[in-house]
Amino acid sequence: MRVYVPLTLPGLAEAYKTGELGAGPFVAYAVTPALREWYLSDDIEELEYAALNRAALASLRLVALDPGAPRRRVVVAVDVPDKAAVADPDRGLDPAALGEVRVGGAAVALARAAAVHVDSDDAEADVSAAADALGAADTGDDDAQFVVDGAEDHELLWFATQEIPNLVGLGD
Repeated sequence: MRVYVPLTLPGLAEAYKTGELGAGPFVAYAVTPALREWYLSDDIEELEYAALNRAALASLRLVALDPGAPRRRVVVAVDVPDKAAVADPDRGLDPAALGEVRVGGAAVALARAAAVHVDSDDAEADVSAAADALGAADTGDDDAQFVVDGAEDHELLWFATQEIPNLVGLGD
């Protein structure tokens, strides 16, 4: 099963250093039955894109919690055994939990990653503003939600796993 793990750039650097995305359980996003029902599509690429976007929002939340992190969303696409990622049936249709899975068991090796998705440098201002507006958006402030949605206007760029050292500043 392909899961999308939200991180920050410092989190990606730590994963690169340790060779692991972390021991379970941790939150990731995937094409779940609830996501399929919400998205109303049978196109697997569209559904995976929706799961990726859910993970990007979770990454934004991580960025908001870490004032020292660069203002760029990071999502690692990784393949795990089907039984390793489980959706919480009690939160299946909760809009905040669409596509959310818990990856349990042993640590997930970064070597299992298929790709890394990261904001471009030009998204930093919008991502920073969105991170600052999250709290107000969560309480129903429409103007703040507009700012958060502005970060979603930026497509995450695709990077091969071999490019991780350059992304986290450890490259040549």
